Amino acid sequence: MAAPEQTPAAQPAQPPRRQFVNFAFYKVDPAWRRLPEDERTKGKQEFLRAVEDYTGRVLVVPYSAVGIRGDCDFMLWRISYDLDLFQDMTAKMLASGLGKYLSTPYSYLAMTKRSVYVDHHTHEGQESKRLTVVPGKGKYIFVYPFLKTREWFLLTKAARQGMMDEHIEVGHRFPSVKLNTTYSFGLDDQEWVVAFESDKPEDFLDLVMALRETEGSRYTLRDTPIFTCIRKSLKETLDTLGG
Repeated sequence: MAAPEQTPAAQPAQPPRRQFVNFAFYKVDPAWRRLPEDERTKGKQEFLRAVEDYTGRVLVVPYSAVGIRGDCDFMLWRISYDLDLFQDMTAKMLASGLGKYLSTPYSYLAMTKRSVYVDHHTHEGQESKRLTVVPGKGKYIFVYPFLKTREWFLLTKAARQGMMDEHIEVGHRFPSVKLNTTYSFGLDDQEWVVAFESDKPEDFLDLVMALRETEGSRYTLRDTPIFTCIRKSLKETLDTLGG
């Protein structure tokens, strides 16, 4: 008698993939601007090719900080499912003619994660319910690392939820500002990296002032440095470096 056909065991569902996110800020050596024009042009072309080699594997959104901050000149917002690609790409960028004149005064690593505080809040484009970062089209971005006090984590979930409800309600007053929250616990020195996109810097300023008046702000340990950057194509971003 033939043995009964075995039903394949159900495979456990794979958890959704989460993305790695990097905000890398670069400073160009003033000696770069004293190079011959043809050498600068070649160096920028090499840098562009190094970034373009990762198209489809690393999403790169460039921003210029020239004239806005003194300690960095541009920022690359990079998003990928493969952490190793950040290192590979960076090595190629730094090996370019331009890369030899770059330093990296700031670099923040994070990952996507669903927020535990917004499940009962629903609004268009809700960032915290997704595990993929979808950059908007805002002309400006405002980025900073963020840490809360240990006391915050020792509060009950209900107490934290109440303060986060207030925090979220304030954010809804400024629909022109798009929030991207990423998580750094154990990966980097900060706990979160937050990036706000908007066409209206004045709305972001008013949002931050309003958040200072919320109860949850007393549990902020650090939320600096804050970077204001202007979105441009990568070529335009490199052209702002001079030459």
